Order: sequence, then structure tokens, then C-alpha cells
Amino acid sequence: MDFAGRSVVITGGATGIGFALAKRLGAAGARVIISEPRADKLAEAVAALDASGVEALSFTGDVTDPASVEALAGFAWDAHGRADAVIANAGVGGPRTSVIDSDPDAVRALFEVNFWGVWNCIRSFGRRFRADGLPSAIYATASENALFNAVRTGGGAYVASKHAVLGLMDMLRGEAPASIEVGVIIPGWVKSDMTRHAEPAMDADAFAARIVPQMEAGGVLPRQPSL
Repeated sequence: MDFAGRSVVITGGATGIGFALAKRLGAAGARVIISEPRADKLAEAVAALDASGVEALSFTGDVTDPASVEALAGFAWDAHGRADAVIANAGVGGPRTSVIDSDPDAVRALFEVNFWGVWNCIRSFGRRFRADGLPSAIYATASENALFNAVRTGGGAYVASKHAVLGLMDMLRGEAPASIEVGVIIPGWVKSDMTRHAEPAMDADAFAARIVPQMEAGGVLPRQPSL
């Protein structure tokens, strides 16, 4: 997709990979709308984007709430006439315990963000994209853990959620009309709030610089090379 002049919605867009994508897509001419639950983080991110010349708006929302995601879509249509692309990027790390010992409530809370948050974006934006038939794109951020278990112990909930996202998006790719491009963003170890205490990790801006040209070219996005 050529992002110049396009409206792009990014969940989890105030920090980490989402914010790096907002900067890179904005530099390519996109009008970005970033969303997450923390209004203070959104305000900081929009100020930084504005300072760099990126046209940015924010929406305080929760991807685990279907009504909130539908309101986000409505906000994009009201602000820009429609959204051209959505990046379901919001994600959390969750419990670092064994599969046997994991708290079921904590696992369900992780899936609400990492999996159902993606599904909610697909439903709200996908239905609108399908209805108007215009060129559109749906992207979701998975993980290298969607392809193999890079986290060998203590990450069962996270790994399972990212496998689920990849399967969901692969199914969507076969079902979506030709007007909707479907892509999966598969980061390795990239710096973010989730990974800030771990080194080494790829700089999020460097990661976005690799990924956005692939989004512009279209197709399913390959995993970044290992560091």
C-alpha cells in the first residue's frame, strides 16, 4: 500500500513498535491515529509526532472491549472520511510461569489483549472495509514466537497467543475480499515497554524502517533476521 495521504489506525501506538510504525508511516505521508488506554502516553506520543511533522490524532481506547474498538473505527471515519488501514499492534507480555502453574485468569487477561484485541479490530474495521470495497489493509503484530518457541520456558500464554494470531490472520487472508490486503508483522526481540529490561534488542525505529517498505510492497511480512 502507498501510505501517502492514507489514514492509518495503530493500536498500542503510543510506545514501542506501534509508535515507531506511526513515525515511519507518518514520514511516508500517512495520517495516523494512535490508540491505547493511557491518555497520558497518547498525549506524549502525539506531541512527539506533531513535532516531527507527522499528522497525528489519538483515541483513548481498550482493544479488549468490542464497543471501544467500534468507537475507534467510528472516530477514524469521522476524522478522515474512513480508515485505509488498521494495525492491530496492542500486546502484553503476561505471566512468566510454567503452563501447569499459570493463573488461568492471568492467561485469559493476556488473550483478551493479544488475541481478542486483534479479532475485535478485524471485525470492526474489516466489516467497514468490506462494505465500501475500497483498497484497504489489515495488519496484526504477532511475534517470532508465532513461528517457533523462542521463549522455551515460562512463556506459554504469550507464545500460545501469538500462534493464535498467526492462525487467525492466515485464515483471514484466505477469506478477505481482494480489496483488503492482509499482513502479519513478525518482530523478533525489539525494544519496547515489554522488553525494556532485556538486552540486546533491536531498536524499534530500526525495525519499523525494515517493515514499512515491506508493507508498502504488499504481501505477508517475513520475520526480521535474528540479531
